[in-house]
Amino acid sequence: MNNNITAAPAWGLKRDITPRLGARLVQEGTHLHFLSDRAHIVGTFSAQATQALDAAFSALITKLESQLLSGQLDPRRQQCLTVRHGGFVCDADTLGSHGYVYIAVYQELS
Repeated sequence: MNNNITAAPAWGLKRDITPRLGARLVQEGTHLHFLSDRAHIVGTFSAQATQALDAAFSALITKLESQLLSGQLDPRRQQCLTVRHGGFVCDADTLGSHGYVYIAVYQELS
């Protein structure tokens, strides 16, 4: 009998906010790629919030790519930055890893 419990990996930046989307994006130059098997949701978004996140997500990624282009988001340096779009906040950090950007996306508090 196996008594070990294997938890699903937690991707993205850790935050004490729920619901949130956590993900590890793959960086290729100044482009970021989202892989659904490197993402998870903590908590439950409402149907309306899920649609809003779906609509805002690509704009958040575009803003992060702009931060890569400007050097604000640096693959060699750990530094968290925040972008906002469509009522969502996206915290991002490379954690000093070459080739990955870790994110946490959650609804902006009013």
